Amino acid sequence: MARLALKGGEPVRRKPFPKWPVWDDRELQALKEVLESGVWGIGGRKQKEFEERFAAYQNAAYGVTVPGGTAALEVALKAAGIGAGDEVIVPAYTFVATASAVIAVNALPVFADVEPDTYTLDAASAESLVTPRTKAIIPVHIAGRPTAMDAVMALAKRHDLTVVEDACQAWGAQWRGRGVGSIGHLGCFSFQSSKNITCGEGGIILTSDRKLYETAWSIHNTGRPVEGSRYEHRLLGGNYRMTEFQAAVLLVQLSRYEEHLKTRMENAGYLSRRLAEIEGIRPLKDDPRVTRNAYHLYVFRYDSQAFQGLARDRFVDALRAEGIPCTGGYGPWYRAPYMLALKEDRLLKSLYGERIDYSRVNVPVTDKACTQEGIWLFQSMLLGSRVDMDDIIAAVEKIKENTTELVA
Repeated sequence: MARLALKGGEPVRRKPFPKWPVWDDRELQALKEVLESGVWGIGGRKQKEFEERFAAYQNAAYGVTVPGGTAALEVALKAAGIGAGDEVIVPAYTFVATASAVIAVNALPVFADVEPDTYTLDAASAESLVTPRTKAIIPVHIAGRPTAMDAVMALAKRHDLTVVEDACQAWGAQWRGRGVGSIGHLGCFSFQSSKNITCGEGGIILTSDRKLYETAWSIHNTGRPVEGSRYEHRLLGGNYRMTEFQAAVLLVQLSRYEEHLKTRMENAGYLSRRLAEIEGIRPLKDDPRVTRNAYHLYVFRYDSQAFQGLARDRFVDALRAEGIPCTGGYGPWYRAPYMLALKEDRLLKSLYGERIDYSRVNVPVTDKACTQEGIWLFQSMLLGSRVDMDDIIAAVEKIKENTTELVA
């Protein structure tokens, strides 16, 4: 048997995976066009063009570009009227911004658990947390995989909740053939550097509700109305505008995205079929209602018992040593010191009392995903060749065959 790289053996792979971001002369030309136009920010046409194209791509009527995904969530929540005294249900398995955006508008994030086979929001867990103060729910299409939106929308209808989709990892993803971000009342996307469509930073809010669009647009543009004078301010807003440079790059990125999405989905499908053959490795469950998965991350579940009790993090170390970039993903950040300290925040304490004590969060599936089970591969790896995918599989098989080296 080949010796593991972590123990001094030759790694399965030394060749790097595809670089990210992907760009060419089209981005350079687009940036040059904006530079020479002399219109770099407000008043340019690139932002509006991207808003229209991306909204149509995701099956929504309107788009509002903003500086990032976090800003998109904050503006969307404000546009929906969420504020002090309100509660918003969010899945615990998500990036911190999903919850921090709720706190930023002085509302309370309430953590629901996720489904063990998908790592997306468990609607039953969410419904058990509804109180008279609950005003919204944020399903997160984690890793690019759509949440089961039928259950979310039914829950929202029963309790009269606003649905703000966190689609920050899910460009082009579809639930039952409809683009995520257009199913709920509002949808939010990110274009930060690691994202599958990127301009370094940036985000967008989508909706098909004209009133919500006008409110979000006004908030993002210092309170100006959609149709009004430059110094007419009807709402309390801020400067959440995107630059023309960012929008120009995004238009080019969007033009090549379908090709990238197809490659990612094909490679992910191959990985899932092959990895499922290895005892102790469980790809996330397929769902025919997920008609397109964006695969910002390829996530699989690790069972330490099938690897002689080898801890998940030690498995990750071994996989990295074999030349496969990976991570265990999110830690249980909802139990981090700064989250636990929120119970001492004077405003939040006055509004919510003991409800702000996050040491009481009970999300066993999420805890297991964060500390024992979840493993991520990065989206740029899925742009590689079939040989690249075979190297990932070979590295996992090598660790499986030589686990004794790591537990002895």
